Amino acid sequence: MKKFLSIFLSVIMMLSLVSCGDNPSEPNSVQTDNTQDSADLPTDDENAGADQGEFVPVDTTVASLKGPTTMGMVSLMDKSESSLTEGKYNVSIYGTADELVPLIVSGKVDIANVPCNLASVLYQKTEGKISVLGINTLGVLYIVETGDTIKSVEDLRGKTIYSTGKGTTPEYVLNYILKSAGIDPSTDVTVEFKSEATEVAAMLENAENAVAVLPQPYVTVAMTKNDKIRIALDLTDEWEKIDGTQLVTGVTIVRNEFLENNKDAVLKFMDEYAESVKFVNENNDEAAALVGKYDIVAEGVAKKALPYCNIVSVTGDEMKQSIENYLNVLFESDPKSVGGKLPDEAFYYIEK
Repeated sequence: MKKFLSIFLSVIMMLSLVSCGDNPSEPNSVQTDNTQDSADLPTDDENAGADQGEFVPVDTTVASLKGPTTMGMVSLMDKSESSLTEGKYNVSIYGTADELVPLIVSGKVDIANVPCNLASVLYQKTEGKISVLGINTLGVLYIVETGDTIKSVEDLRGKTIYSTGKGTTPEYVLNYILKSAGIDPSTDVTVEFKSEATEVAAMLENAENAVAVLPQPYVTVAMTKNDKIRIALDLTDEWEKIDGTQLVTGVTIVRNEFLENNKDAVLKFMDEYAESVKFVNENNDEAAALVGKYDIVAEGVAKKALPYCNIVSVTGDEMKQSIENYLNVLFESDPKSVGGKLPDEAFYYIEK
């Protein structure tokens, strides 16, 4: 097992996305728990009602990464702390994907929000022991510049572009969009990769006429430090222009053993997650305050960043089609990015 985890963690360190797990603040863990004391536990009469189809909550361990994927869950987390959710959730927030991997593999986490390609890698490495429930975040990558020259993808021709994520999703997404516009990434542009998004953001603070690829909320952080920085292109929009498919960043996965034994609890979580996403998208100020409360990013940054984070709750056939198309692009760029092969039909959980 140790050998397996060691190899697996090495793969994840190489493949993990910046867009979901990256965050300007230091990694930390925040837990919410609406566990009831013994006086509140269901009585025999209530359990009898459960046999008649009433929902009975199950302790559910949820793990999520700092960044947009967890921003969409802050209302659920807040309600869970006050025992206002129907389900019972113990939520922990982690700074990097490699922290989550051993917890998922060992069965210590029931449900997790992870980068989309990591879900595919986990599916292959666990031999099909996890399933994807839904998409929680679409694209969060943007082309930003300190000038005013980039109005279209074609305007990137001949430019030097600074980016993080060599060998990971930012590189694959940028290359796909450039190639679709007839631009050869190896000859028609110069891409200079930095080790972290913070390095790219810091470089932009005093740069002139610089062009970069950055994810949210780093875009917002950089813009607060240099008023000359502007969003030139939304790479999610540019991706969709190519063939109408969606750029997928984060997904929600579940251990199949937990799903099989607690289907109602999993479906309840997805319903309450969707309600949380709706709240976040419709109540920017209140949501930003909760994002700050859970130390995901500062409240002020969250207020500006949330409208650009593409937080969603997409399930069913639409989820399946979007993920399939997205993973196909990654597979064509580098099969290792999705675990060596594309996942089969069992990867997608669709409630009929």
